[in-house]
Amino acid sequence: MKSKIITHLAPIVIFLLFGFLATSGLAGDAKSGIALKQIADGFTSPIALVSLDDGSGRLLIADQVGTVHILSKEGQLTGQLFFDVRDRLAKLNQGFDERGLLGLALHPRFKENRRLFVFYSAPLRKSAPTNWNSTVHVSEFKVLETDRAQVDSASERVLLEIDKPYFNHSAGSLAFGPDGLLYISVGDGGNANDVGIGHSPQGNGQDTSTLLGKILRIDVDDKQPYGIPADNPFANGKGKPEIFAYGLRNSWGISFDRGGKRELFAGDVGQTMFEEVNIIVKGGNYGWNIREGYHCFDPKNPRRPPENCAKTGASGEPLLDPIFEYKNINGFPKDPEGRGISVTGGYAYRGKALPKLTGRYIFADWSRTWAKPDGVIYAATRSDTGGSQKWTMEPLELLTHPKGEMRAYVVALAEDAEGELYVMTNGSNALAGKSGKVFKLVGE
Repeated sequence: MKSKIITHLAPIVIFLLFGFLATSGLAGDAKSGIALKQIADGFTSPIALVSLDDGSGRLLIADQVGTVHILSKEGQLTGQLFFDVRDRLAKLNQGFDERGLLGLALHPRFKENRRLFVFYSAPLRKSAPTNWNSTVHVSEFKVLETDRAQVDSASERVLLEIDKPYFNHSAGSLAFGPDGLLYISVGDGGNANDVGIGHSPQGNGQDTSTLLGKILRIDVDDKQPYGIPADNPFANGKGKPEIFAYGLRNSWGISFDRGGKRELFAGDVGQTMFEEVNIIVKGGNYGWNIREGYHCFDPKNPRRPPENCAKTGASGEPLLDPIFEYKNINGFPKDPEGRGISVTGGYAYRGKALPKLTGRYIFADWSRTWAKPDGVIYAATRSDTGGSQKWTMEPLELLTHPKGEMRAYVVALAEDAEGELYVMTNGSNALAGKSGKVFKLVGE
């Protein structure tokens, strides 16, 4: 009798399954012809990619070890470096390191003014505590007037210097917003749990008297070395005037949606239990280290979220939820819902090549294990009901990489001038070798 029931039900099941695959966005991607095409290799750890805004179709690819390369429209790396900051960097570890050249952004009017901005880890400045680690530089440079494909190394203008007590949690993304202002992600200073040397009693994320654990916003076109936007949350006091949002741990990847509501996305790396992605709003407090994701957090017992914790910051402001979180495999080693160990922030897709992805947030997890390169590409979808509803996420099915599995550490994602997306990987979890690659998300 059981076999007969199954036989009679089989056509119905097949019909329903086919209908689901035909209508389900992510399930259908396996047949939609989405793939990753390798466009460049030979890097150590490619960290950023931007279009060289000179009409040539060339791309700039920044390597964490301190070099910026030019990729021609034809897909060839030119022999001449666009920029080299290796002699300005703090001494990097040959093993794992979160320092280096971490951010690159061209001024919105780069064609006219030749200005670009970088975020890099410099040696510890003399005025910093001697037991701290390094000093972040956010600097402006200009390309040569006679050669738009080469930076004038003598043109540096240091805008910000931020001392860091530890080598990790640098963050480092730079992005110009639709308002023309420069947004900067800065980690909480390093170590773990937002405690230790150089951490405030309440944690740097919650301390508005420090730039650590924040997203900053400055006006690079006003005053010297920069102007403070009049509507910044602490422009008139009670905190550092550069702060735009706070309560963040290590926002490894920020980006503006080039369509929709032009929202600012940030992938914030968690401690041990939960990874999260936030939509950043002016004055927002995202909870670290009171919370990790949607959950309460105890710095003294980070693997056991308390049942109760504060729902507001020190000034009574609400702690804002992420748009989604996922379980960290380190904290949930036997849970099938564990998705990775370190979120890599991405982009809302607004290109033309892959219309099925329009509006989805494409991001990654660095790797599902520390020792083995096992990064995964994911796609998150906004709830149909809008509002504050949580987004959903699934692995992005690719013809070249089933279930989004990269078999590499996914270091960063990027977007070109047309809104098409790129994935940057490292075959090693160390700043050594030349296993770094750059892929483009394409239709086939």
